Formats: sequence, C-alpha cells, structure tokens
Amino acid sequence: MKNYVITIARQYGSGGRLIGKKIADHLNIPFYDKELISLAAEETGYAESFVTKMEQKKSISFFTNLYMTQQELPATDQIYLAQSKTIHDLANKSSCVIVGRCADYVLKDYPNCIRIFIHAPIESRIERLEHEYKETHKNWEDYLHKQDKNRSSYYNYFTQETWGKSLNYHMTLDSSIGIDESVEILLHLVKNYQSKFK
Repeated sequence: MKNYVITIARQYGSGGRLIGKKIADHLNIPFYDKELISLAAEETGYAESFVTKMEQKKSISFFTNLYMTQQELPATDQIYLAQSKTIHDLANKSSCVIVGRCADYVLKDYPNCIRIFIHAPIESRIERLEHEYKETHKNWEDYLHKQDKNRSSYYNYFTQETWGKSLNYHMTLDSSIGIDESVEILLHLVKNYQSKFK
C-alpha cells in the first residue's frame, strides 16, 4: 500500500493535537505538529522563534504576492510556502499524521489523504485547558474565540476556503465524547479508507 496521510485541523483546546498523536502512535507512523516549525525554519533560513510568531499571520494579498519572486514575498507567505513544500515532502516520504498548517488544503490533490476537523463545545474546551493543560486565563471564552478567529483567518486567507466547513473534510468530530473515544472512531475511519487507497 502507498503512503497515506491523516490531516487534523482543530479548534483551540479541542484536544485535536492529542488525538492526532494517539492515532499516530497506534498506527506506528510519524506525527508532525510543531516539528513543521523547525523544518520551515530550515527551508526559509528564519529563526524558529520568528516562524512561530509569523506562521499564523497573513499579509495583504497572498494570491497577488504569488506574482512576486520568492525573495520579494512577505515573510508570512514565504513561511506558508515553505511549510507547504515540507508537507508535500513528508507525505511523499512516508505515511504520517499532520496537525494544522492548512495541511488538508495543501494535500487536497493527494489521493491517500484523510482530512479531519476536531471541534468541541466551548465549555468542554475550557475544562480541558484548565485541567489538562494547566493554563489559566481571566476570560477563557474571549480567548478561545480569538484563537479560533486567528486560525480561521489564516486558513481562509491562504486557501480561499472556509476553515471548519464540513464539506472540506472526510469527518468532523466533537471531541467532547472523549479523547480515547474520538481516537477509536477515527481509527475505524482510517481502516475503512485504507482498503480504498491505491
């Protein structure tokens, strides 16, 4: 069987990263999330701290900027293109799980790609952040809305698609049913799709 890729987009605090890691561990395939920052830094020559700061920002007009040379592009666009190249390279190298970075869109023409979106009610996400991540914040609801807005704006800007729109994914899943339960459902989905991979 050829390589397959599982991409996971997720609302902030929904546990999407943890779900992706558990799926990768179960399938014994590589897992990529923050690792893409290091790889993009190598590709662009920027410091990892700068890539982290800029990777979810957007410039004036990405599609207008594409007419510029690579060196003329704003840093945000260079980082997006570097991460996109890295995502393609990783997909061709081996089966893997990739979290975020518009990977579902970047690999939209990749035949063996399973696209997943993880979401959860805001109460569930606040509880996870407080109890599992040990984070504190004065107004969690506003904070979560801001994080989701940043992710949505970044995705919509670079892809011209709608972040979280169900038609863009093979499955959208409410993780408030439980992390392990979510993993079990998604592993069943992967197993079904594996039989169809070319």
